Amino acid sequence: MSDPLEDTISLLKPRAVLAKGISGAGSWAVRYSEFGEPSFCTVVQGRCLLAVDGHEPLTMEAGDFVLLPATPGFTMSGGGDVEPALIDPHADAGRTDEIRHGRQEGEPDVRLVGGYFAFDRPDAGLLVSLLPRLVHIRGMERLSTLVRYVGEEARDGRPGRGLVLSRLVEILMVEALRSAPTDNAPGLVRGLSDPRVSAAIRAIHAEPATGWTVGALARKVAMSRSTFFDQFSRAMGVAPMQYLVSWRMALAKDLLRRGDLAIGEIAERVGYGSTSAFSTAFSRHEGVPPGRYAREPA
Repeated sequence: MSDPLEDTISLLKPRAVLAKGISGAGSWAVRYSEFGEPSFCTVVQGRCLLAVDGHEPLTMEAGDFVLLPATPGFTMSGGGDVEPALIDPHADAGRTDEIRHGRQEGEPDVRLVGGYFAFDRPDAGLLVSLLPRLVHIRGMERLSTLVRYVGEEARDGRPGRGLVLSRLVEILMVEALRSAPTDNAPGLVRGLSDPRVSAAIRAIHAEPATGWTVGALARKVAMSRSTFFDQFSRAMGVAPMQYLVSWRMALAKDLLRRGDLAIGEIAERVGYGSTSAFSTAFSRHEGVPPGRYAREPA
């Protein structure tokens, strides 16, 4: 059976870039501008306040984990009325030493392990938009352990480091997203928490070439057409046919980049009866014809 969460992460192709220690002592606050790449952290000791743009501030405690699939701006602080120091995450991205905020001497009040990674496809935005903007999970030891493994592997530089880090980040994403609260914003996590919406998503992923309609998907999950349309749209944040086309285009772009299939074969695999119909749909969706997309550098 198709697994939409696994499918999505596989297409995103996450790879680890950096993980490092972060600590703070006394009164301190830092303000990171928008980064855009995915990032994560877990609290090893103590607590701190995290305020991510567009979300209510949250207190992070030992054992807490946070994933930001597209890392907007955020402020982190150790308490007290302190003007945040401004940090450009792009300029700071290459640092591998532990970052210390606030008082530099003595034991820290809070320790974290944090890092960021990248998706190995230039058009990741479509798929990332299906993920929660903020995932906060409390007291899940497996996630803390995975972050620790990522940090150790990033530091050690042993043979096979890149492959191990990529696999660890894939597992980290799966664990985080399947453990994410299901009352989050509309998207894939919320859709998969609804048994009937999930069944429809799985059908689309398992058989993208099928000539699905709203009515056919509704019958597949034993719902009326109107009820299914409304329930799917509320859970996913997009209408069923919009999701179907978006998923077909994501698959098509992956196949075009691989370069081992003719455009006609790709058209058939993603549900178009002719090359011309596929080319028209792809051009409308992506702004360039499939042949040109395949030739452009990744």
